[in-house]
Amino acid sequence: MAAQLPSDLPADIAARLKSEFDLIPAIAQDAKTGEVLMLAYMNRQSLAITLKTGRATYWSRSRQELWEKGATSGHTQKVLALSFDCDGDAILIKVEQVGAACHTGEQSCFHNPIALNGSEGQR
Repeated sequence: MAAQLPSDLPADIAARLKSEFDLIPAIAQDAKTGEVLMLAYMNRQSLAITLKTGRATYWSRSRQELWEKGATSGHTQKVLALSFDCDGDAILIKVEQVGAACHTGEQSCFHNPIALNGSEGQR
């Protein structure tokens, strides 16, 4: 199956990257609500696959392999838009989220508020 996976980025997109990267932070955001859902990492191959398929595909640092969001859980991310940051070293992915984004079952991975100055943390 690996031979069928795209690995080359289109030249115009590769030129926008800051440098040859191993991993690039990828922020998934709900396109409808604006809620930040999760932070994952992409490499060139996962970005190329995402661009080709329209399904969010990331690089698992712990498993050292590609993973398509929702391939086993059914909690998929249809990619609606992609944007690099000003330095070309992070990417924002606006998605249509089906199901929970977090592996814990929460809608967002950012569900652990931290209190500031003695006040209760907010989500």
